[in-house]
Amino acid sequence: MTYHFSTVTADERRVADRDEVHYRARAFGPDARPHTLLVVNLSPHGLMARCDADFAEGDRLRIMLPVVGVAVAEIRWCLGGRMGVNFETAIDLASYYELLAQLMKK
Repeated sequence: MTYHFSTVTADERRVADRDEVHYRARAFGPDARPHTLLVVNLSPHGLMARCDADFAEGDRLRIMLPVVGVAVAEIRWCLGGRMGVNFETAIDLASYYELLAQLMKK
């Protein structure tokens, strides 16, 4: 499928659909201070989360996730306590499905 990015919304440019989850993750911001994220959806390429911290677009986070360990991510957007991030390195599919299974158990 080919998209012309000038006419496609940000949601349509996603590489993969997101799976809905409800998971509290520990994250470390640019200043290395710990924060709690409520991850609400996830894909092998990124996630959306809620957080009370005041992050900015372009900030980098280290997010602790079961199965995969530390996922380094860049904040792509922030709005009203929500943020969307892209992982620096995509999660391989085998690990991703194992991660989803772990998150669904909780």
